[in-house]
Amino acid sequence: MMMTAALRDLATTWGSFYANHATMRTLIAFAHVGGLVAAGGASIMADREILSTYRRREQTGSALLAVRKTHGVALAGLAIVIASGVLLFAADVDAYLVSRLFWIKMALVVALMINGAVLTRAERRIASNIGDSWGTLQWTAIASLSLWFLTTFIGTALPNIG
Repeated sequence: MMMTAALRDLATTWGSFYANHATMRTLIAFAHVGGLVAAGGASIMADREILSTYRRREQTGSALLAVRKTHGVALAGLAIVIASGVLLFAADVDAYLVSRLFWIKMALVVALMINGAVLTRAERRIASNIGDSWGTLQWTAIASLSLWFLTTFIGTALPNIG
């Protein structure tokens, strides 16, 4: 109970600071959108390469290389999105706790992370000749594209609709 009160006090202090400092609001919003652009952009490029490779039936290393090369950028971008998201959440805890759109967005972010883990595992299985996981790569790329755009849409709606 004491920890909850301390976290609530910290969030209230942060919310007040955040509300009264336009530069801080701008920097955090930029971090959130910039992280999204980096992570989503890298992922979308890899997804596109996977789907193009799968469609041409050229199951070569180019798609695997695209996944490997973008994985670090996607993870770094997601880390920035999560860190800035925590700060955005803490700035208005009461509003976000009761927002259905917020919780839908959080579920989509979890789905993105799970999908990314499945995609990475499939890429490693193919690279190690452990099995044919090209079908898994295809459906995870489709899911990734859908999840990135849906998460972005819900995130855009969140401050406008609640």
